[in-house]
Amino acid sequence: MAEGFKLIRADELKDNPFKLIGHDWMLITSGTPDNYNTMTASWGGLGFLWGKNVCFVFVRPSRYTYEFMEKNQTFSLSFFTDEWRKALNICGTKSGRDIDKAKATGLKPIPVGNQTTGFEQARIIIECKKLYFQDLDPGHFLDPTIEKNYNGTNYHRLYVGEILAVNVK
Repeated sequence: MAEGFKLIRADELKDNPFKLIGHDWMLITSGTPDNYNTMTASWGGLGFLWGKNVCFVFVRPSRYTYEFMEKNQTFSLSFFTDEWRKALNICGTKSGRDIDKAKATGLKPIPVGNQTTGFEQARIIIECKKLYFQDLDPGHFLDPTIEKNYNGTNYHRLYVGEILAVNVK
């Protein structure tokens, strides 16, 4: 792990996950530092499932990051201070198919564990291993207002990931 990070247990994380994910946002990243993609996300969660500390994230099949999530077993969640909001906006609105997001934002990719990537500027990096996936089925929406997020197409894939490591600055 890069200098300045300290490994903690998942249950030692002091941050509120509702604020971290829903307000501060995160980068979901999959692949190695020389071949990865990242995207901004504000949907997901942290919790406990199947006797493991887990995260759950959602990625649309149209996103370039989806390809990396599908071909790799690990991914990371990177959280930043507010000074990186502009970078997160770029990573959420531009495709890695079209631009080099690290170059466009100034973010520096770093190895996380042996198989995935995070960013040196992050204040928290959570390393995860895929345990499960499920494509969202609109036939299972119990609240009809959920559909307004989709317009009938491009439903997210849910990934449940085991939290392997939590690194904080």
